Amino acid sequence: MTAIAAPARDLGLPGIYIHLLAELLRERGLDERRLLQQVGLDPHRILSTDVRVPLMTASEFVRRALLASDEPGLGILLAKELRMPLHGALGVAVMSSRNLEDALRISSRYMQLRLPQMSVVPHQEGDQVLIRFTPAIDLGPLTSFMLDTMTIGFLMMGEQLLGQPIAEAAIHRRGNEPRYYRRFLSQLPSPVLFQQNDDAVCIPASWLRAPVRFSDDLAAKVSREQCEQALRQLTGDASVTTRVQRVIETSHPFPPRLQKVASTLFMSERTLKRRLQEESTTFQQQVDSVRLERAGDLLVSTRLSLAQIADALGYADAANFTRAFKRWTGISPSRYRVRAEKSDAVRA
Repeated sequence: MTAIAAPARDLGLPGIYIHLLAELLRERGLDERRLLQQVGLDPHRILSTDVRVPLMTASEFVRRALLASDEPGLGILLAKELRMPLHGALGVAVMSSRNLEDALRISSRYMQLRLPQMSVVPHQEGDQVLIRFTPAIDLGPLTSFMLDTMTIGFLMMGEQLLGQPIAEAAIHRRGNEPRYYRRFLSQLPSPVLFQQNDDAVCIPASWLRAPVRFSDDLAAKVSREQCEQALRQLTGDASVTTRVQRVIETSHPFPPRLQKVASTLFMSERTLKRRLQEESTTFQQQVDSVRLERAGDLLVSTRLSLAQIADALGYADAANFTRAFKRWTGISPSRYRVRAEKSDAVRA
């Protein structure tokens, strides 16, 4: 397999998709944690719908997953696991749409929130609607995998929205039919036609008026405002600092070395240091920022000892962790935990 082309502006992939793929590997008897850690990902940090994984790291995990599982149809299997709520604010916005046309329009506008490397453009041609899927960059080994997931997953999620299959739908794919498709024919939501001009989903235009069964005008308004805000934040903040944070917060082991982060971002260590300095920060400051967030989360949501938390955060012992935490917050980790417990009791 060829490597993915290095993107000039890596907006990453939501970690939850990598988690779903890892779960599929576990169900097939593979050690998914080891595979995640081999590419430098923390299995616990990719559970959130908000955490994003650098595209190069995601591509390498998919490559290894395909080799380890010996299953070229992993993209089809992943498509079957997708549920609307897993797509964050975009999933809620689509679910609360009035009809399928509205849902398609929302999906097209905000697809960058979930898969910025893929554009989704609906286009009506007579009595048919063609929903084209076009990679924005050369995705290398991810291309076939992502197109399998996107085209098949799109129709399956359409069935979730409407409560019934979209009759007379078809999937169009360029190139020849891969041999593995024959094993999945009975599981596909529609016929797949190969050697077509586009990678697309084709549905009768009459389905555009089909009502979405979860339609909710208030939820639609709120979720679309959230999508707008998230889109501005994602596309507007292309700073090196943000990109460094995305690598640090999903890294295993933690904390990552400067060399590893620089390599992931296709920079030399010297260049990365200079770019961060230009943004009035340092690599260590970004590591400490993620450390503080993790420390607070572990203190509040777990019963891990200070020694265990120190180890998870990359400290030699609990004493070093305690000194650093007091420097950040002004109070000890133990005191922080007690305050959080009292606050939860008051709210209860």
